[in-house]
Amino acid sequence: MRFSTGSIHKGEEVDLLNSAGDVIKPIHLSTTFAREFAESPTHGYEYTRTGNPTRAALESKIAFLENAKHGLAFSSGLAAETSLLLSLLKKGDHILASDDLYGGTRRIFENVLSKFGVSYGSVDFTALDNLKSVPSGTKLFWIETPSNPLLKIIDIEGVARIAHENGSLLVCDNTFATPYFQNPLKLGSDIILHSTTKYINGHSDSLGGAIAVSNDEIYNKLKYNQNAVGAVLSPFDSYLTMRGIKTLSVRMREHERNASAIVEFLSRRKEVDKIYYPGLKSHKNHDIAKKQMRGYGGIVSFSLNLTASQVRQFLKNLKYISLGESLGGVESLIEIPSLMTHAGIPKEIREGMGITDNLVRLSTGIEDVEDLIDDIDHALGKV
Repeated sequence: MRFSTGSIHKGEEVDLLNSAGDVIKPIHLSTTFAREFAESPTHGYEYTRTGNPTRAALESKIAFLENAKHGLAFSSGLAAETSLLLSLLKKGDHILASDDLYGGTRRIFENVLSKFGVSYGSVDFTALDNLKSVPSGTKLFWIETPSNPLLKIIDIEGVARIAHENGSLLVCDNTFATPYFQNPLKLGSDIILHSTTKYINGHSDSLGGAIAVSNDEIYNKLKYNQNAVGAVLSPFDSYLTMRGIKTLSVRMREHERNASAIVEFLSRRKEVDKIYYPGLKSHKNHDIAKKQMRGYGGIVSFSLNLTASQVRQFLKNLKYISLGESLGGVESLIEIPSLMTHAGIPKEIREGMGITDNLVRLSTGIEDVEDLIDDIDHALGKV
């Protein structure tokens, strides 16, 4: 079964013998399930935190999309991360992460795990030479590729090799690329993370997270903590996410098409200083992106030759593109990372990474691209 077919049918196979013949998976809202005998559940389900038929269907679909043996769905991307970290780390362990990370992930590493004796360090993973000296006790290598917000591309195969040589596991956040454009497990990653809130759901109406993994031992630890911690995805959000996945292929093609056209437009504007997009041949790691991805996605970051106040004015001038956090929905969103998603990072560290006050991140939606270009053109022209 190919990607687009599986995104529609996996986990939602029609059973004419044992159901009403629903072509859409029913939403099982029940919190508990009756059983015939006390010793064990009659149909495999006992309590919705532990397992639910609607969530199980979504988890099957997530596993299929990522070419994984197992999928797990959580109440948010950070809930998925937290359950993963609780499952695999203990006091004295170390995480080695790429330097360009989502602010929420960095917050967990620096301000939460540190209270429990888990340490964290970061380096630029785009240069594999930076990984020659790995701190002792490193249990997890942690990467985002493409990264947030600078769209850095990391050689997944190269990092996986180094991680495994050091007895570590590689965790790859695949939120920006989605399984439509990239499959990290095939490239050596051990665990895949998603904020399903973003492209997987794709409609900005459901918060969620997911993990995909093929190793049974890791899965059993994750499954145990999914239930023990209890940050599971609700049946209704599971349904919404499955509904969104059905159009993932179509949406991602349109996101990328629009992003590429906007990049071309921005490259001609004098107000634009630098564009960060892995589809550009001038991108530092374009060759790696071309090797490990089937497309370059819908996120475009760019810095402007404008003052901080002029950048704010540009954003206020936009009509169709909304100022807001998050990404991956059908609607276009724009933000200033230094003031929004990455505001919690100390200024000197943030600016050293390249996240300056004139950097903006655009999540390109699937509106008519000419309307989006006109919107940006008009907004820049009024600054």
